[in-house]
Order: sequence, then C-alpha cells, then structure tokens
Amino acid sequence: MSDERMRQRTGSADRRTVERLVAAWLAETERHDPEAAGEARDGWEQDALSDRSAQDLATWVTARVTDTGFTEDEGPYVAGPVRITPADKDTVHAWLRARGHAV
Repeated sequence: MSDERMRQRTGSADRRTVERLVAAWLAETERHDPEAAGEARDGWEQDALSDRSAQDLATWVTARVTDTGFTEDEGPYVAGPVRITPADKDTVHAWLRARGHAV
C-alpha cells in the first residue's frame, strides 16, 4: 500500500474516532452547559471550533479515558458512556493541533 493510501486510511479512521468522541462530548456538555454545547456544536459543524471549545474537548477526552490498559489488579476501570483509549485521546489531541489549537 502506498504511503498516500495509508495516510488516507489512517485519516479516515482518525476522523471516525474524533466524530465518535465529539458526539459523546457534545451530549455530555449539553446536559451541563447548553450554551457552551451550542457554541461547540456550531463550531464543529463549521469545522471551526473556538479555542475555548477545543480546550474543553481536549480536557474532556483526557479526563474520560476509560480503557487505561490496566488489569483489575493494576488499577480501576473507569466507566463511561463511550470507550476511550489513550490512543483515542492522542488522536483527538493531534486532530485539534492540526487545526491550530494549542493542546
């Protein structure tokens, strides 16, 4: 597979990860701060998150990592509405940085 084809495939997978997590973040934000959720949703739909929304998303995904890779003996399982791995967190952070946000 060519490098370009691999990048496209990785980009698609990354985009699906970001979309999945943004949907969960927006749903949670809507329950706690409808105004911030509205601003974030507008920015997401226009592919132009504000710096505040981008930072909120970065902080949220970091705090919500649910799949730590630890066994039961090594640490607790963190329950959440979606499965979020450390790699998912890194994907969201990289996606935000690629759009010019300081994360």
